[in-house]
Amino acid sequence: MPGLLLPLFPLGVVLFPRTRLPLHIFEERYKKMIGDLMDTTREFGVVLTIDKGVASVGCTARITGVKKRYEDGRLDIETIGYRRFEISRLDEDEPFLTGQVDLFDDDETSGPADESLIQKAIRGYYAMRALESGRDLPEPDLNDSQLSFQLAQAITDVKVRQVVLMSRNEAARIRRLAEYFPATAAKERRVEEFKSIIPRNGHARLLPSS
Repeated sequence: MPGLLLPLFPLGVVLFPRTRLPLHIFEERYKKMIGDLMDTTREFGVVLTIDKGVASVGCTARITGVKKRYEDGRLDIETIGYRRFEISRLDEDEPFLTGQVDLFDDDETSGPADESLIQKAIRGYYAMRALESGRDLPEPDLNDSQLSFQLAQAITDVKVRQVVLMSRNEAARIRRLAEYFPATAAKERRVEEFKSIIPRNGHARLLPSS
């Protein structure tokens, strides 16, 4: 469906299809945007903020529920990613950003991912979840036909997340995750180990030699 006009929500996060994103709505312009969408099944676009504006590729979101309403009009809402899009034109006539977008999915010619890499990526996800920094990661839907998006929730670097979102090949995404997770988990473990050997009083101590 080319030429879809979407209200856009620039954020410092990257949303993937079929993954959840809780949002706290406090700016007046976004209160209006969400209010307009609340009683419909319409989508809005979540796009990553970058130095010179917003990324060209994002993911639509649908509101699945309101967790809390505040007296001043602020909202805590639950949303879920739906489908990917590429922005062809931005429009700032509304109080909030809107964009003319083209929806896209994976290329039809992209083949299935290698099973060994799938299992490596899954193990990597759970390794990331076992770390202190990954304790809030959800249980992934391993039956998702685009499993990479479920697993990519464990990526902490928004630039890497954006690359995954933009990719139109499931096998390539799985391969990237299978490479990314082991290196990142090892790095995170080293950081946690380093923190654990630094006493709270600020005095260093030597570890016994092995």
